[in-house]
Amino acid sequence: MAPAGGVNRRRLFGWGGLVAAGVPLVGAGHADAAPEHVPPETRPGGAYDQYIGRLAEQGRFSGVVLLSHRGRTVLSRAYGMADEERGIRNHEGVAVNLSSASQPFLAVAVLQLVQQGALALSDTVGTHLAGFAADVAEQVTIHHLLTHTSGLAAPMPDWQRVFHSRDEVREHHRRWTRQAALVVPPGSGDQSHTAGGGAGLAIAAQVVEAVSGMTYWDYVHEHVFRRSGMTGSGYYTRPQWLADEHIAHSYMLQADGSRVDAVRNLDKGGHGPQLAGRNPARGFIGHASGDAFATAPDLVRFAHALRAGTVLERPFAELLTGAKLPGPTRTSFTAYSGPLDLMHGRQWVFGRGGVTGGSSANWDVYPDTGWVAVLLSNHDHIPLGEILQQQAQAITGRPVDPPGGG
Repeated sequence: MAPAGGVNRRRLFGWGGLVAAGVPLVGAGHADAAPEHVPPETRPGGAYDQYIGRLAEQGRFSGVVLLSHRGRTVLSRAYGMADEERGIRNHEGVAVNLSSASQPFLAVAVLQLVQQGALALSDTVGTHLAGFAADVAEQVTIHHLLTHTSGLAAPMPDWQRVFHSRDEVREHHRRWTRQAALVVPPGSGDQSHTAGGGAGLAIAAQVVEAVSGMTYWDYVHEHVFRRSGMTGSGYYTRPQWLADEHIAHSYMLQADGSRVDAVRNLDKGGHGPQLAGRNPARGFIGHASGDAFATAPDLVRFAHALRAGTVLERPFAELLTGAKLPGPTRTSFTAYSGPLDLMHGRQWVFGRGGVTGGSSANWDVYPDTGWVAVLLSNHDHIPLGEILQQQAQAITGRPVDPPGGG
């Protein structure tokens, strides 16, 4: 089960691009940018590099940052320890818990099946799954599930429960989602911050399983990660997290200012109003709403696989990155799995972010100029919004709005 983390910056949790307005996928040129222009602020020793280095020196950042321009790494830095007990340092190839930043993999899985003709986005839940209330089965569509407009509410998960197998996790999600009830009409606005959001994504994952005949995890590993060349990424189990030296341990901030290893301390939880008591390692394995693991280079590979038509044919990749609903500001929109932004009113940026107990993650794609930016931290309570401001300013050469500005 994936704790729903949050920071006060809506774009961190967005994924999309505006096809209707002609937004290209990664790698296209831009009229206002020289094709090979790399701002000095993005280079080693530049403003962004120096800023991240200062945070690390102050103990405010542990993890990996990577900036890629048109397929070439411009900046790659790693700080802190991936596993303090074993003395393993963070490095570019370390996999970090993505929390909600893994949700686009679900959207890709669904669209692959749409592309094959195995399902339609207009299909209702009842077309593929049994056991739901009649109004849910007959009115809620897959499109609603992916845009968080299903109108569903479900009981809050038991964040203290410790799971012990993949089968236990699957059965729990099956039972939990069938407790979901319609509380507002489907399609009546973004409900991504309600209890039903995670249930909707879990239902979508169950549709993937029903149509493909594979578990959700096996399907994503085979058809998303492998086809994207993401060899260091996966939905890892708790035993794998403990044993595999390339998976970073998540260190949760405690009320006394100390940090504890989540996977080695299942009795401990996160600190603060959004993470209080939550520990992602209790879930045994992540699911549709979060807690996949990825390396920074793999997230760049995923972005380029979308552009190249490797995981989805181009029309369906454009469908993935197309705006579906207006967002809360005039320059933000909602796509599958979340919103996207028109930065400075002239440059599109889509990506995804997430925060959970012991980790913070974000990756952004600037399709007009060919940039992909990744930040993976195995600490929670880092200044994530501030870091992303500095990242965007380095790439665009212009100041950006503070967190909360859309």
